[in-house]
Amino acid sequence: MGFIWKVRTFSSLNWKCGILESVHGYAAHHARWDNLTSKCSMANVEVDFNHVETKDEAADELSSLSSGCSIPVVHLSADVLDSGSLNLLTEETCQSSIFTELPVLSEGEQDTLAATPVHPAGLHALYASYVFGNLVEQLWNFAWPAALAILHPSLLPVAVVGFFTKLSIFIGAPIVGRLMDHFPRLPTYQSLNAIQATTQLLSAAMIIYALKNVKHISTSAVLLQPWFIVLVVAGAIERLCGLALGVTVERDWIVLLAGADRPVALAQANAVLNRVDLLCEVAGASVFGFLLSKFDPVTCLKMACGLMICTLPILLILGQIINILSSRALDRYRVPCDKSAAADILLDARKIVENGLETIKHGWKEYKHQPVLPASVATVLLYFNVALAPGAIMTALLMHHGISPSIIGCFSGLCSLMGFTATFISSSLVKRLGILKAGAAGLIFQALLLTVAVAAYWTGSISQKIPLMIFLSSIVLSRLGHMSYDVVGTQILQTGIPISKANLIGTTEVSIASLAEFLMLGVAIIANDVSHFGFLALLSVSSVAGASWMFCRWLANPTEEQRKLFVFDWQFEAID
Repeated sequence: MGFIWKVRTFSSLNWKCGILESVHGYAAHHARWDNLTSKCSMANVEVDFNHVETKDEAADELSSLSSGCSIPVVHLSADVLDSGSLNLLTEETCQSSIFTELPVLSEGEQDTLAATPVHPAGLHALYASYVFGNLVEQLWNFAWPAALAILHPSLLPVAVVGFFTKLSIFIGAPIVGRLMDHFPRLPTYQSLNAIQATTQLLSAAMIIYALKNVKHISTSAVLLQPWFIVLVVAGAIERLCGLALGVTVERDWIVLLAGADRPVALAQANAVLNRVDLLCEVAGASVFGFLLSKFDPVTCLKMACGLMICTLPILLILGQIINILSSRALDRYRVPCDKSAAADILLDARKIVENGLETIKHGWKEYKHQPVLPASVATVLLYFNVALAPGAIMTALLMHHGISPSIIGCFSGLCSLMGFTATFISSSLVKRLGILKAGAAGLIFQALLLTVAVAAYWTGSISQKIPLMIFLSSIVLSRLGHMSYDVVGTQILQTGIPISKANLIGTTEVSIASLAEFLMLGVAIIANDVSHFGFLALLSVSSVAGASWMFCRWLANPTEEQRKLFVFDWQFEAID
């Protein structure tokens, strides 16, 4: 802990060392202070001189302190009494100087404390819960587009489901987030897990029904089928629940368990969650791809359903274990509980619309005036890349060209491994180039490799081995640049955005990013034939190139405010 002695005001006071005698008198009543030395190091000490005006008044106060053995203006916490010996200041030090900080712990002890989570056992239980939940979610994210691609060769069904999923996130995420703030953490977590598992099972049931009963149906007829409508609705709800669970774990629970005032522990916990997410993405895609290569799609979906059913009780039990191991920390409300207010939000549609519109309007205003706007816009532009990235459209394209499901699974897994590797490479880039040049390097690297992928697609059929390998390899390697910028860009935004506006601007950026994906999926619906994939690929690579150009232009023409925020990087730029 950082322990500070703060002097708020000082007005013509001749500091005498009578205070030392007073402290000695106070210490005599505590056995812990028997071995006081002549120097002092105190923790959580505040001396308030707001009302000290004359020497006589100061002497009277010191006299009363000595006789009464009480120190009304020196506050010592219980932690101080247990933290070690207190070294009193010498008389010469008292008379000659006014100090502002006196650390108690050594630098090594402070580093150790900063790296120690508040609830380490609860944090490890959270990791276990995150592994189970994320593995099922990532497996399903790969399973449903692959199954739909087997059912129908067009990209349209996959694009329509993705379109309405992004639309539900864009509209519903702020409402779900606000409702979550008004309900206890643990019941909300358990309810979201139950709803997500139910919608996943319902979606799988609809696809299984279609695989068994739907034969040789036109693309437009698929969209009007009752089973497909249920699939779209269930998929939208499932993604909303997945988003809410991600926010719960990554923005709320992990801060409680690691400690908001333990920066190293919190950073390490965030890194673990990030790597678990990427590894689960690798495992989910690889496992389902392997199953598809060995069994028919219906059997594979039934196996996925079995995994969902078995995982749900594990997640519910682990939620309770996390709460117990964290001394019931999850029982505390985020805000004071007001059930009537929560009911108003649930039932009053007019209030939801008004509050939502006001929040969006204010968020856009703050977003436009942030000092690192070009870096944020570059991040949003990357979300326009829905074709040249592992996802539903890429999976549907490869399935249409007759690529083996095991190869598709390996492709998705390698993309995730590249992202995992990038979490380590990004720190080296920042050390060598500086944070801003590291961001530019990641964007340029991604844009160049995606250009190679588009060239490989246009110059040869990806059904052939060599063009296919160049196409897939370029996309896999481009993920190094993508994830490097993702890590570096986050740090740029953390540095440039004021803490008081970080949440507002951050949520606005997420909303805009969802809108970007929403628009691209809309284009995919219009150009739903596989032969139009080249057009989608050109739009995707153009968005990445645009992000690179915007960021580099900002790097070359900084404003004065940006020079102050990133002084070392700009100096480095000038030296070069």
